[in-house]
Amino acid sequence: MATLTDPQQALAQADPAVASLIAQEADRQENTLEMIASENHTSSAVMAAVGSCLTNKYCEGYPGKRYYSGCDYYDEIETLAIERAKELYGCEFANVQPHSGANANLAAFFALLEPGDTYLSVVLSDGGHLSHGLPVNVSGKWFNAVHYPLIYDEASPEYGHIDFDAVARLAAEHKPKMILCGYSAYPRTIDFDRFRKIADDCGALLMCDMAHIAGLIAGGAHRSPFPQCDIVTTTTHKTLRGPRGGLILTNDPDIAVKIDRAIFPGTQGGPLMHVIAGKAVCFGEALDPSFKTYAHQVVANAKALGEHLKQAGYGLASNGTDNHLLLIDLRTIDPELTGKSGALWLEQAGIITNKNTVANDPRSPFVTSGIRIGTPALTTRGFAEPQMKTVADLMDRTLRSNGDAQVIEQVRSEVVELCKQFPMPH
Repeated sequence: MATLTDPQQALAQADPAVASLIAQEADRQENTLEMIASENHTSSAVMAAVGSCLTNKYCEGYPGKRYYSGCDYYDEIETLAIERAKELYGCEFANVQPHSGANANLAAFFALLEPGDTYLSVVLSDGGHLSHGLPVNVSGKWFNAVHYPLIYDEASPEYGHIDFDAVARLAAEHKPKMILCGYSAYPRTIDFDRFRKIADDCGALLMCDMAHIAGLIAGGAHRSPFPQCDIVTTTTHKTLRGPRGGLILTNDPDIAVKIDRAIFPGTQGGPLMHVIAGKAVCFGEALDPSFKTYAHQVVANAKALGEHLKQAGYGLASNGTDNHLLLIDLRTIDPELTGKSGALWLEQAGIITNKNTVANDPRSPFVTSGIRIGTPALTTRGFAEPQMKTVADLMDRTLRSNGDAQVIEQVRSEVVELCKQFPMPH
């Protein structure tokens, strides 16, 4: 049996500069509150798989149909990942090879659309993703993306929700080949039944990009996109708490064949087998009953955090959340405060967020009027509802400080002490 060495020790000996930077990043993560909604902390088991000898091998093709010799163990690993993904999401087919969520989306488009075909999606500024039709992305260059809106009427009880009347109207007008749901900054439950009816009425396929809510779905804290959706893409990090990578799921055998061809040889070459091993580990972790507890706690924490922020005077997109994320309109506490400044001050205080546009945002995506926050990583560290009040207070003091260095330094010290109470998972 080959001898396994401590990878960090080997790295420190071989390249002290890189080892030092990694150590500094580990310290940063240990002593900050990670609140970017699309980020999480993986287990040591996932990281061990991703950092393994599996990175050494080319495995172009699929299990049992490789183009290189020496792939027996890789076939077993990929098959294990596939079977666990299918069990986790209750579907018939899974492709675990996409390098990322954007790659998964590209493969889905490549498999199901022809250049110039029309599909419906939400625009980036309303919570979509760059791979959902941004003009500078291949999804917007090769295909005709028609964007459906949110409800912008602030008097409406569904302000900030998907405008399904508009979705139906646009679908009837444009006759899209596909309708895309699933978002990067949408805090509400997705109504797959309504999307399915609209898709059926216009003869469209229904695709869900569940990258943000994949872990919530796996843990039963958000309804599944199956059986309503024809094809589902996702990342394996974010709420699923796995390695950085992509995944495509379907129940349709014809679509499954097209997806496999769209991934290889259509859009990718050799799969990242070390990452696929990490995916297998994370699927196994998500199949454990404890993951259901985690997923529901993520949502409970987000709801609690939202309520505390509302009590402090902050406006929230759609007035709250059903999932893991919150979108805060900073203009409700200071019309001059931008997402760019707010996110910078929070980072200086040890609270990691990202600037984000809000509905009808007059500012550019480089400045924005809002910030996006999430609770997956805090929940991984063991935070629960009582800590959400503390987090809301730390954020509020920072955002109202107008960048005051003394206030930010005080908050930073309190963040470090809070982090000591909830160490990183190992």
